[in-house]
Amino acid sequence: MSLVQEIDYGTPRAKTEKTVTLTIDGAAVTVPEGTSIMRAAMEMGTKIPKLCATDMLDAFGSCRLCLVEIDGRPGTPASCTTPAANGMVVRTQTDRLKRLRKGVMELYISEHPLDCLTCSANGDCELQDMAGAVGLREVRYGYDGARHPNPGKDESNPYFTYEPSKCIVCSRCVRACEEVQGTFALTIAGRGFGSVVSPGMEEAFFGSECVSCGACVQACPTATLNEKSVIDIGTPEHSVVTTCAYCGVGCSFKAEMRGDEVVRMIPYKDGKANRGHSCVKGRFAWGYTNHQDRILKPMIRAKISDPWHEVSWDEAIAHTAAEFKRIQTKYGRRSVGGITSSRCTNEETFLVQKLVRAGFGNNNVDTCARVCHSPTGYGLKTTFGTSAGTQDFDSVEHSDVMIVIGANPTDGHPVFASRMKKRLREGAKLIVIDPRRIDLVRTPHIEASFHLPLRPGTNVAVLTSLAHVIVTEGLVNEKFVRERCDWDEFQDWAAFVSQQRNSPEEVEKLSGVPADAIRGAARLYATGGNGAIYYGLGVTEHSQGSTTVMAIANLAMATGNIGRPGVGVNPLRGQNNVQGSCDMGSFPHELSGYRHISDDATRAMFEALWHKSLDDEPGLRIPNMLDAAVDGSFKGLYVQGEDILQSDPDTHHVAAGLAAMECVVVHDLFLNETANYAHVFLPGSTFLEKDGTFTNAERRIQRVRKVMAPRNGFADWEITMALRPWAST
Repeated sequence: MSLVQEIDYGTPRAKTEKTVTLTIDGAAVTVPEGTSIMRAAMEMGTKIPKLCATDMLDAFGSCRLCLVEIDGRPGTPASCTTPAANGMVVRTQTDRLKRLRKGVMELYISEHPLDCLTCSANGDCELQDMAGAVGLREVRYGYDGARHPNPGKDESNPYFTYEPSKCIVCSRCVRACEEVQGTFALTIAGRGFGSVVSPGMEEAFFGSECVSCGACVQACPTATLNEKSVIDIGTPEHSVVTTCAYCGVGCSFKAEMRGDEVVRMIPYKDGKANRGHSCVKGRFAWGYTNHQDRILKPMIRAKISDPWHEVSWDEAIAHTAAEFKRIQTKYGRRSVGGITSSRCTNEETFLVQKLVRAGFGNNNVDTCARVCHSPTGYGLKTTFGTSAGTQDFDSVEHSDVMIVIGANPTDGHPVFASRMKKRLREGAKLIVIDPRRIDLVRTPHIEASFHLPLRPGTNVAVLTSLAHVIVTEGLVNEKFVRERCDWDEFQDWAAFVSQQRNSPEEVEKLSGVPADAIRGAARLYATGGNGAIYYGLGVTEHSQGSTTVMAIANLAMATGNIGRPGVGVNPLRGQNNVQGSCDMGSFPHELSGYRHISDDATRAMFEALWHKSLDDEPGLRIPNMLDAAVDGSFKGLYVQGEDILQSDPDTHHVAAGLAAMECVVVHDLFLNETANYAHVFLPGSTFLEKDGTFTNAERRIQRVRKVMAPRNGFADWEITMALRPWAST
């Protein structure tokens, strides 16, 4: 294996279908209009030396290393900031350019400490590479770098170091913080030889507004900003592309390794969900794989008051299967069940629900995804026919108006929030519907046009009031509704929302939101161009969640904001595989693909595939399992990758239900809160130790690749499979 190499084209891709043709070093190349000469050259395989340029950032033109000659034009323009034009004749390597580039590199090297052999970026340093690319062999100005600022290394950030003595003031880190992350935490302080990158008001990194997303580290061409893991371990020697296991964005990463040790996680530029960006969790918070508290050997105990004792895998599996068989023999087939994980892969989730249905012989299977997003499933399936969001993340680049309701993207989905903020800085408008003043209401270079701080529990009232304004003021996209929606049903809905009790003035009394703000927000969404709605758990984790989701969908349909880039209804899923765990059949009433268990044809198909008879009655949801446990009829539970005592409401009831069971099996990485009530603990594996797929919030199915051997000995799917021979007999 080797490191996955990604081409850096120097400048971003031009987004136009119109093309131009130019000649570079005697070869013709055709590129989209607006493409830089640097990128055009890279498209044909010619690398122009560069230091301040990277295709993750807009062209800057400060390093003066990428100079070229253009026939008919004076001087030597920077290829990164000069757009290609029809008929242009460019030369990238002439005697004049060689002299100029060597001179520029001499100046850089004269101000740079030459400790290359002991530098943490040795072998991974663009300054080093460019010195070789331009043929630099001597420096006339000395090597001591005495005039360059050296205030000392800043090691305050837990994940990376900042060593200003190695800074070449290319501003790539500053620009990455602004353009990619949108935090604006960095700047260039000082002038001339005193110029230096500064976080905030010349603070330490840890005390500044830096959110540790790593964009600055990734952009840095030297060792000025470098991961502490690279400093400790050394430069990586091979990499594997995989998918992050934190939130529903589903970022792609290159896990860069030395042997079986992870050195760093680099956001993959070809990742369709993150486009080369990351947040602090995906970039740096992977150390739990080797955490000292992780459990690596199976454990059992007779009573939850007894101490744990380690056993072999064979003994743990045999004991678990025997206990479930004993319980079913004594209390009946429906006395046991399972909980799937929204953090495990699709394949592992599928196996757990299959274990319950085909092995245990009942449908007592549930997941946290039902708790957090079942209103999405029901609401969107009722309105749109499918229980998932309508757009991909790239769609936000085409939005003119965004509504964010019951979500906090900067905290919960920071990579997508960065893309939102970039579009907002470009001029899109924002409406925030949330009791809280979330960061997006006002953050650097962004301010919401409307913030509707509604009282908790009034989601439906406020959305209905928005619809009231759209209908009564004639802002409905009637052509769209007639062509794409149910006209009779629309008329019924329009008549309802038009009632005076749904007017902003009346709803203000309930919600606390000023009527003028509701009217202004409704007009903006209906008339502002492409309108997109993004929502989260502040919508779904309410008793009125399904109704709110349907109200959101109705707003989108009434205004024609569905079915093209930049619009749509988009749930922001919480965990990495919430969508996938739903798709795989984790609900007690639905098999994979949302097919109801009571449907004879569906059940017959699964029975033929699994060679098992399936129960036609929906099983118990998690609260029902706990109720039945307290009542004495539910006695065994297999929990994979969930901590219901920590995450589910009414912890006293959860604890009482778990305590009443005779065999609770927790399959996880750590001894979590639920494990306090477990009789068997099966150590799980991390996303770095398994193969499979995750399905993110935009319904993108992405590969998860094993980068190291499971420290516990098995991937999670292998452990579930090991249970099947006993559980299915």
